[in-house]
Amino acid sequence: MRYLPIIVLLSLGWSSCNIYRNYTRPDGVLSDSLYCGSTMDRVDTSSSLGTMPWQDLFTDKCLQALITEGLESNTDLQIAFLRVDEAKAGLKAAKFAYFPSLTFSPNGSITSVDGGKANKIYEIPVSLSWEIDLFGKLRNAKKESQVLLLQQTAYAQLVRSELIASIANSYFSLLMLDSQIEISNQTIEIWKEQVRTMELQLKVGDVRENAVSQARANLNELLAVQNNLLLQQRETENSICTLLGTTYREIKRTSLEGQTIPENITVGLPLRLLSARPDVVQAEMALAAAYYSTNQSRSAFYPSLVLGGSAGWTNALGQAVSNPGGWILSALGSLTQPIFQRGKLVSNLRISKDEEQVALLNYKQVLLDAGQEVNDALYAIDSYGRNLSYHSAQCEALQKTVKSNEVLFRTNNATYLELLSSRQDLLNSRLNLVADRLNQLRSVVTLYKVLGGGVQSEVNNGVK
Repeated sequence: MRYLPIIVLLSLGWSSCNIYRNYTRPDGVLSDSLYCGSTMDRVDTSSSLGTMPWQDLFTDKCLQALITEGLESNTDLQIAFLRVDEAKAGLKAAKFAYFPSLTFSPNGSITSVDGGKANKIYEIPVSLSWEIDLFGKLRNAKKESQVLLLQQTAYAQLVRSELIASIANSYFSLLMLDSQIEISNQTIEIWKEQVRTMELQLKVGDVRENAVSQARANLNELLAVQNNLLLQQRETENSICTLLGTTYREIKRTSLEGQTIPENITVGLPLRLLSARPDVVQAEMALAAAYYSTNQSRSAFYPSLVLGGSAGWTNALGQAVSNPGGWILSALGSLTQPIFQRGKLVSNLRISKDEEQVALLNYKQVLLDAGQEVNDALYAIDSYGRNLSYHSAQCEALQKTVKSNEVLFRTNNATYLELLSSRQDLLNSRLNLVADRLNQLRSVVTLYKVLGGGVQSEVNNGVK
């Protein structure tokens, strides 16, 4: 029986070892398989689009000015920074939990019975309470606050990346609408001239009335399309101003043709790069927080030690001291071991373990989604690049067809329907060309965002 205390202490120490372990990334997390075969051809360990500063990717000066303004004034980003500040305050509070607490609580009373002499009693005490962290309760609470701070920091970075991508995409959409409106204006001028020519031809009997009516109808349709484009242009400007945190103003911009994309787009190693992606960091920090929460549930099984004491000045020491008072000192040590709460504590530990497993599964799923988004974005860049070359060749061929049909129509060797069809095909081809250019630029923005959006730092394998 004399060895029982030693055995108990050893068992407590052995079972509580896990309480003091730092979080480490769990085994079995997917790494190289996050990228498909075609994407692995673009893996470069020395550089990556995801680590490129946004100023190097978006070289348009007007776009750079808009992004800079958005980073300074966007309300969502400012709220995210305030959340980070809140998390910093929470971490500071967790660190101060290691220190003793002092309380100053002076009090006094006056008592008189049946009009007799008043009895005055006063106390001026200072109390101290200090919880000793025997089994990691305070330590794990501090660690949880640390990872929550990292989680909020990652959220702020996520908002920042989303903001940069949203401003860039809206800017490119505005440039596309400018190009479409320009094409629309050119087409409308051609159709106006065509209507005037056909009205003259109608007077001399070269064309029929139904052909002229059809040309007028097509002109009005083009005017309606142009009006819709102007509406979309204004709405896009409004959305950009909202992202910038300002009221409406005309957005200064360049042209869609002047935009460039990096010639050699590369990505980094899957797990190394994607681990710095803000949403992946958030998911991993949620897992780390769940890990430390589980440790706190384990700590609840072990005793807690609180040291306390007080010192003060009082005259309430009996008849020996009336006034002036005397010093009063006290000290207290309290060791509390849960006994009849075991069912509750076991249930809490089980809940914490389940939450930790849920966080692990969420983390793995976020990594899978991240790998898919990188694969999709890279393929989209290549696909829209091919469409751009195809529609460019189609546009050149249709321009020749329209010119040929115009000559044939003037010499009555082609019908009006043939000329109308060729012009409509050319209009659609030019609009497709502009859409392809926009989609290619948006795919580059998407790849930049899904690779981390310019995040330079990486999350260490262990949270220190």
